[in-house]
Amino acid sequence: MEFTINSKIELNNGLEMPRFGLGTWKLKRESVVNPVKWALNMGYRLIDTATFYRNEKYIAKAIKESGLSRDELFITSKVWDTDQGYDNTLSAFENSLRKLDTEYLDLYLIHWPRKRRNETWKALEKLYSDGKVKAIGVANFAIQHLEEIIDTHDIIPAVNQFELHPFDYSDEQDLIDYCRNNDIKVEAYSPLTHGRKLNHPTLKKIGEKYDKSAAQVLIRWSLQQNFICIPKSGSESHIKENANVFDFKLSSEDMEEINTIKANFRLLDDTSKWN
Repeated sequence: MEFTINSKIELNNGLEMPRFGLGTWKLKRESVVNPVKWALNMGYRLIDTATFYRNEKYIAKAIKESGLSRDELFITSKVWDTDQGYDNTLSAFENSLRKLDTEYLDLYLIHWPRKRRNETWKALEKLYSDGKVKAIGVANFAIQHLEEIIDTHDIIPAVNQFELHPFDYSDEQDLIDYCRNNDIKVEAYSPLTHGRKLNHPTLKKIGEKYDKSAAQVLIRWSLQQNFICIPKSGSESHIKENANVFDFKLSSEDMEEINTIKANFRLLDDTSKWN
């Protein structure tokens, strides 16, 4: 399949979501403004944030200064652990709307599968039925957490966002398959491993073949796996480089070679071990 920076993927409720966007974790407060403006100017339309990132109101500032209309954008935010529970989640959502200076969100996620996740999901269902959010989903949910939601609630998550790159791909294969079998789209955060694996010889070798960087190979791999990909960067040159992945395609042989990298490497905890 051919991709462009404007390519979208259809979620299980029919909503179309950009396949590629900007992650904003660790871009706190004012530090997020220029990166979001740069990204939007380069054609990015998906912006991923969260209450925990403490940058929602600054993202609103960047969007306003970009001159783009709200309906051109796809904005995701997430409810944080301390805001979970039915009433708390409804309140946290309204706070996010206020900070983002918008009347709705395109996607709202439960950030982590904490103890009050079922009450929290009921709140997300309420927000969805009220038309305040166009799609709802989860982040960092393992199979048992997804099964619980599917078995006990009315709405299946549209998206599961979790750490995903070739260095934990084999470990996450069961989760990826489960999501695909249940029409839950996979969204990959930290697709560039925070830069920790950009010197891997396989990535460098394949990058040289296409005259691309290891980071561009990782993003292209993610897109060709049919994952939604949200690399984070605060650098204008890196934001531009990350978007320059739509003029080449990894061969099936290159994809398979990347798939077979077995590094057993994760940046964050394995949530499948959580109750």
